[in-house]
Formats: sequence, C-alpha cells, structure tokens
Amino acid sequence: MTQNTLSLPTIDLSLWQDRQAPDDTFLASLRNAAHEYGFFYLKGHGVSADLNADLMVQANRFFSLPMEQKEQISMVNSPHFRGYNHAGREITRGKADWREQLDIGPERAIVTDLKGKPAYLRLQGPNQWPKTLPQFRAAVLSWQDQVLEVLRRLLEALALSLGQAANAFHSVVSNTPYQLLKLIHYPGHLGDGERQGVGAHKDSDLLSLILQDNEGGLEVELASGEWLQAPPQPGTFIVNIGELLEVATSGYFKAAIHRVVSPHSGRDRLSAAFFLGAQLDATMPILPLPDALVNFSTGITQDPENPLFSQIGQNTLKGRLRSHPDVAARHHSDLLSAASSKALHHA
Repeated sequence: MTQNTLSLPTIDLSLWQDRQAPDDTFLASLRNAAHEYGFFYLKGHGVSADLNADLMVQANRFFSLPMEQKEQISMVNSPHFRGYNHAGREITRGKADWREQLDIGPERAIVTDLKGKPAYLRLQGPNQWPKTLPQFRAAVLSWQDQVLEVLRRLLEALALSLGQAANAFHSVVSNTPYQLLKLIHYPGHLGDGERQGVGAHKDSDLLSLILQDNEGGLEVELASGEWLQAPPQPGTFIVNIGELLEVATSGYFKAAIHRVVSPHSGRDRLSAAFFLGAQLDATMPILPLPDALVNFSTGITQDPENPLFSQIGQNTLKGRLRSHPDVAARHHSDLLSAASSKALHHA
C-alpha cells in the first residue's frame, strides 16, 4: 500500500547562517526529520540550478549512447567497482534492479602493494570515463565536489542537533571519506510484472543525497509498513539517513527503507544519487546522546541477511561484493571463498 496523505518534511539549510550559533528551531526541525522519517527534502543548499541541470544533461547524453559505447566502460572491468551496468545487472535483496547506471567515485591512486593490508583498500582507484563525451568528466566531478560539501555541513548540523560538538564526525569525513555517485536511468517497464527499479533497501553510508528529474518513483517505508511517495520538488534534493548514522546514534536516527518503482512503458526516469560514507580505515564512533533523546532510541536494526560492521572498510566492501557479483567473481574470488569476515580485513 502507498501512503498519499503525508509528505516528507522540508529542511531549509539557508536558515543556518551562523555555524557558530545555530538556530534552535532549525536544529529541532532537522533532528525530528532525521528521527521520525530518516528522509527529508533539502532546500537552501547553495548548489546552483545550472550545475544540477548540467549534470542531468550529461547523464542523459551518456545513457543515450549506443550500448557498445557504454559497455566499453563496463563495471566488470574495474576491480574498484567503477563504471557502467546495464539494467538487470545490479542485485538488491536477491532480485535484479531494472535500471542502468554509472558508478563514479573520487579520483584516487590505486593501492599497488596490498600484501598484508586490509582488503577494502581494493576499493580505491580511478574511474572509467566515456571517451566520446569530452565535457562529462568535469561536469560530474564539479557537481560531486559541491554536494560533498553540502553533506559535510549537514553532518555538522546533525551533530549539533544531538547536543554534540559540530566536529563530532570530522574524524571520519574530513580527509578522504568513501564516496560514490550513481548516475541512474530507469527505463519504462514493459509488461505487468513487478516494477522493481531498485528494490527495498537501506543505504549503508552516513548520508545520501538524491537529485531527481521530473518523473516520480522514489518511495519511503513508514513505520506502519505503508509506502510514502517522495516526488520531485523544484530546487530541492532528497537527503536520507544511512546505516552508519543509525549506528552512531544507537538507533535514534533511523536508516529508512526505500525503493524506486519503475516508470510505465513509454516513460523513463533520471536521477543522481550521491552517497557519503566514512574513511575506509575508520571505526564509527558512538555518540553519547542526552538523556532526553536516549529514551526515544529504539536501538540498531538487526538484519540477519545484511549484518552491520562498525569498521567502515569492512562494511563498505561487503556491500559492493553483494551488489555486484560479476565484479566480485572476476576480481575478488579469494574473498568470496573465505569462510569468515576475516578475509575482508586482509588481502
């Protein structure tokens, strides 16, 4: 069942003008949105409409390329899980997602000597870029840099809303946090079967930020089990809480379950989803919440099919291996055959 009578709250980041003296009303609204829904619209973020529009133009140009050109940068070629996947290749909860996408991370050097080092260092490396789109790389990296700063600022506000110092999360995001941008195209779904654009899931990061086009489809699960639609709103991003913030707040902030329903035949949907994680070598701190908030914390959600690790690199690598079995099989078969999670720590 889909719930249509409610809507996600909207947070205006421009109301936080003085980072040394945040407005209590702003902080309370932000805290309640993260606690009650785990999802909210974000306006006043400072990212220009022109930059957002340019990103979507570049995404549309990429997905309009012939399949053979897109497959030249297929993710299966990259041990770092970067590149293109056609519809049906990524798996959520054991089922194929009906979306094609391009995964892009920060441009960092490959770790060449992995002997005796944690296996999660395999995630670091370069992106794959389409050779026929000369403006694509600059536009994508510029947008990625700007939304990274938006989410770093939002993390400071979230920490303050919990009675913590603004720099409570600096140790895990200030230098080289794990980050991932997905440019996503949801083709219209043929037939009357299940329309899984992406299946119901939680994000494993700290915060996720989503830029939508004018086609709806994103839905958030409420505590009642009903699904709340999150249609596009002009000038806003969607932001949602990830599992790492659920861990850090002992469940006060909840990583909400969400999904995308594919458009009907003859329509399609474009989106850009940016995921801010923590540094791979970090362990997520547990914040000492004020007593007034502890009483409203229900603890961390335990999912036997997807156990949470507080060590960031281990948790991140686990998720990538599960979501992309073809990449895992080609480049990381030694990890798949391991009998315990110890293999995720050492190559």
